[in-house]
Amino acid sequence: MAKESFDCIIIGSGPGGYVAAIRAAQLGLSAAVIEKDKIGGRCLNYACIPAKALLRSADIVSEIRDAAEFGITVSEPTVDFSAVCARREEVIGTLVGGVEMLMKKNKVELIHGAAEITGVKSVSVDGRELEATKAIILATGSVSRSIPGATFGARVIDTAEAWALEELPKSLAVVGSGPSGCEIASAYARFGVKVELFEALDRVLPAEDKDISKLVERSFAKQEITVHSSTLIGEIKAAKNSVSYSYADAEGEADWLVIAAGRGADVEGLGLGAAGLELDEHGLIAVDGHQRTSVEGIYAIGDIVHGPALAHKASEEGIIATEAIAGEDPAPLDYIDIPRATFCAPNVASFGLTEEQAKEQGFDVTVGKVPYGAVGAGTLYGDRAGLVKIVGDKEYGELLGGHVVGAKATELIQELVNAKLLEGGYPEVARSIHGHPTMSEAVLEAARAADGWLIHG
Repeated sequence: MAKESFDCIIIGSGPGGYVAAIRAAQLGLSAAVIEKDKIGGRCLNYACIPAKALLRSADIVSEIRDAAEFGITVSEPTVDFSAVCARREEVIGTLVGGVEMLMKKNKVELIHGAAEITGVKSVSVDGRELEATKAIILATGSVSRSIPGATFGARVIDTAEAWALEELPKSLAVVGSGPSGCEIASAYARFGVKVELFEALDRVLPAEDKDISKLVERSFAKQEITVHSSTLIGEIKAAKNSVSYSYADAEGEADWLVIAAGRGADVEGLGLGAAGLELDEHGLIAVDGHQRTSVEGIYAIGDIVHGPALAHKASEEGIIATEAIAGEDPAPLDYIDIPRATFCAPNVASFGLTEEQAKEQGFDVTVGKVPYGAVGAGTLYGDRAGLVKIVGDKEYGELLGGHVVGAKATELIQELVNAKLLEGGYPEVARSIHGHPTMSEAVLEAARAADGWLIHG
């Protein structure tokens, strides 16, 4: 049987894969995307998008409960969780349709089925033989990882299953307080669910700056989330309608136990061994700055390669890979400057180094910290507790890191990322005029604080 031929074959249709395919088409390459599940991948169907849909509903509940502060009298809101779930599915469906439209518009062929690499630039999809004349791009994403002594099933679920619950539980135990665990805890607690959050390290969001983690934990206490830091889960026993577990010297029970302990590369069944791809020390596919693997003609992007497991990182890697395949010379990613976003309440966003990391690396560190309450918008919009923190290098005025916690943090961080990428430092941000009254003025003041001349503080 003759093989079907495409310039590029992309395995996986998530935010890395479909963006790579569209960019390939823009560059005049014929492209096919292979997807074994749903178009849009895990991010669109099971993770990022359904999570943010539920979190947005939780935000609305919080705003209604706080309405009296703004002179609006309302009764206690009632959560119709079936309607919340219906909106979640509507959002997913709308965005899936958008991706399908983009694929058709750019003449990208979508092939459903499980892919296996069968040779150099050759792929088999359920008996259908395909050939890439230029390159294969692996964009298969990641799968859930459990914890020692636990297996998924019955009342022990992963984060995707947590966002897909059809009925509002009375209680949840969440293991892992990284971004996913914190988002799940914050969403369901505001829906009225009793939530316990467990973290093996000494604080929630342990990868974030300590000042940021402190404010998040304080907010979680107000949301009545019980946080168990420096705590490991012990024996887990699942019953028909609940799950029990041990921790420290105590016993706990919840309707569901959610394991949010990180992700692993989804490469099972791809035939990587036969392809001879080298792996790095973390078991991920080794790539260079253009996303090339150790095998000529095979590229890899997203969660299966080094760097943060973020959708926007995967998309950019997809663009880099396709541009390299087309003969261009795109700049490699600087992973430290990729913005990180957590959509719990309060929002958390950051890039670069924490204060502690900057000091450990020997920089002459200056720090600018400004609470939202220092600028007019913080009081106007009812969020005085938020914080902008800038970590800089005194000698050169360089932005080493930015950290924001509070309303719209995930939007505010982009200004600092852009300033860094455009080779600006905190002195340049400190001299940039910001509109008044806006939350962005807190970024301005933090830059001034780092530069030694804070006005509102």
